Amino acid sequence: MDYEITSRPSYALLTASLDAGESIRAESGAMVSHDAGIDIETNATGGFLTSIRRMVGGESFFQNTFTAREPGEVSFAPPLPGDVEHVPLRGERVYVQSGSYLAGDASLDVDTEFGGARSFFGGEGLFLLRVAGEGPLFVSSYGAIEAVDLDERGPFVVDTGHIVAFEDRADFTVRKVGGLRSTLTSGEGLVCEFSGSGTVWLQSRSQDAFLSWLIPQLPTQSSSA
Repeated sequence: MDYEITSRPSYALLTASLDAGESIRAESGAMVSHDAGIDIETNATGGFLTSIRRMVGGESFFQNTFTAREPGEVSFAPPLPGDVEHVPLRGERVYVQSGSYLAGDASLDVDTEFGGARSFFGGEGLFLLRVAGEGPLFVSSYGAIEAVDLDERGPFVVDTGHIVAFEDRADFTVRKVGGLRSTLTSGEGLVCEFSGSGTVWLQSRSQDAFLSWLIPQLPTQSSSA
């Protein structure tokens, strides 16, 4: 499968070029366009329980699989203005934050895993989206995506709202910014400290931070007498 990512990092568009018989699976609503020789099938990938777990993790219950009857292209875009990154999987596992899974090879296993006490996707509950297998994975972001190599960087602290994905080789702990006063006054919530090895993908903007700025700016609706 060949691919091209254009209009990045603000309004990235992913175009996958499929040979006859090749397939790519994407989140519901991600498709922008496709050639006439490409068929689309919508189903609850992995069965009912797996689809329910994906919904708990913030993804769609149904996914769309695009299969080429003849060579052609299909394009995808994320819902928010931002970037798209290719993550080549070779049997390893990658954990993706809610809403950042865009598309991937149809053979990839996309499921939700209980994050336990270490889970840091506060608004998404205690579940992480787990992607495993072999083939191309494409993740999306709000803002630009930056990859950090822990093997070169060492221990690294990230605001939880800026995490797109990370390899399962990475160890992490979740903590507050500092004491109670720092947490309440710094404008930061929880941070995640990564260590060990592997790659962490960050987004340059935080949806939660944007909403925190936007909502107070919205006009309030006065009640009628």
